[in-house]
Amino acid sequence: MAVQQKYRREEVSEVSCCLKYIIFSFNVLFWMFGLSVMAVGVWAWTEKNAFNNLSKLTHLALDPAFALILIGGITFIIGFTGCIGALRENTCLLGSYAVLLAVILILELTAGVLTFVFKDSIKSQATEGLQTFIVHYREDPDQQNLIDWIQEDWLQCCGIKGPEDWDLNNYFNCSSQKVGSREACGVPFSCCKRKLNEIVENKQCGYDVRKEGFYAEKWTSLNLPTQTGERNIYERGCMRAAEEWVEDNFIGVLTTVMTVTILQILGICFAQNLRADIFAQKGKWH
Repeated sequence: MAVQQKYRREEVSEVSCCLKYIIFSFNVLFWMFGLSVMAVGVWAWTEKNAFNNLSKLTHLALDPAFALILIGGITFIIGFTGCIGALRENTCLLGSYAVLLAVILILELTAGVLTFVFKDSIKSQATEGLQTFIVHYREDPDQQNLIDWIQEDWLQCCGIKGPEDWDLNNYFNCSSQKVGSREACGVPFSCCKRKLNEIVENKQCGYDVRKEGFYAEKWTSLNLPTQTGERNIYERGCMRAAEEWVEDNFIGVLTTVMTVTILQILGICFAQNLRADIFAQKGKWH
């Protein structure tokens, strides 16, 4: 007759409640943040009716809404595994949480090293890749709003290398004047320098600014003597503006990177320590 072996727990669980609820609390916020970001991305796709027209998403990597869905989804999964794993003392979920954080940390460190070692090559490839945003500027409202925000509000720049990059776009190409494009030889309004005390933004300020003899025509149309001067647009490209922004905010950028890295390492260590506590308690069952 087989004897059924009974297991009983001799002691009350000694899993660190402090460690457990630190992981739980942090990842609840992480989980909700990821869910919110993903919801915004899904809402943006719904507004564009993208789910019913997936064939139109030929440049998926350039879609800001897709980027939000991807980032939000990854954040949601990491937060979920950490939150539920800690709350339920599930070693499998905690292990997955630690592995995900470790993979992301390794990818970030690898990207940082490669960027430092192959700076010029990566800069050249990034420039070519970002110019694709200009080519498809009018095809996606989210992408268009993102470019306008970068040029007008964040970096105050125009184009990737300069205003002439907008010749890559069919609407702003100078040859488009032959087919009646009013924006031909111009730039988007986000390239224009805002005037002091300007209440209503002039959406047509970028018309014809790259056209040869633009200033002569302008002053003649106003019945004023011909004058020369700088164009009322940002002349520096966004790539150079971004480099200058990083140099000006280097301490803040470095602090942010170090903080994120330390939090990831702490998350991995805390998850592994909690798993060790759980395994130690399970070892006391007999």
